[in-house]
Amino acid sequence: MTSTEPQTESQTQIKTQTETMTQAPAHLKRLVLTGFMGAGKSTIGRLLAARIGWNFLDLDAHLEARTSATIPQLFEQHGEARFRRLESTALASALGYSNIVLALGGGTPEDLTNRLLLEQTPATFTIFLDAPFPTLFDRCMLQDIARPVLEDPAAAQLRFERRHPLYRRMAGLTIATSNQTPAQTVEALLLALADRKT
Repeated sequence: MTSTEPQTESQTQIKTQTETMTQAPAHLKRLVLTGFMGAGKSTIGRLLAARIGWNFLDLDAHLEARTSATIPQLFEQHGEARFRRLESTALASALGYSNIVLALGGGTPEDLTNRLLLEQTPATFTIFLDAPFPTLFDRCMLQDIARPVLEDPAAAQLRFERRHPLYRRMAGLTIATSNQTPAQTVEALLLALADRKT
């Protein structure tokens, strides 16, 4: 990905993913998905964006495009503190877009600056995709993605337990995903958003 612009799915892909478009809440310009790795933020984010006719942006991909480096390279070259500063800058940039579904990195909410950016950006609504750690861990193990954080499952669980209250606190809506497919999660999310409008 060479551009930092949000990527849109092709019209053919959109039609195969969903048959009916759903109107996004009129007062919102950004839907932000948060949760631990394996929660389905990117998968659900793409489906949700297609359903409401918005663009989808993955914050990690946006950061990589802005820095011309991968997330592991940024960690290795700069350390976590510098990485988090770069992530905050990328988040501020991403929140400048309208009509966007934004998938955060799993650690993004740990930084107070990021939580304040999300809370204070008008017309922005955060959704927590929740599932128990064993479910998330199993999902990650089934994916063909390098996740160094999961090499030590006990440390990963501690990280999950530290982040879980932050995800819950910053979200206007929490959706349990452990017993749902991504498509079912999107339906539950849209229904919950519709209920909030009325």
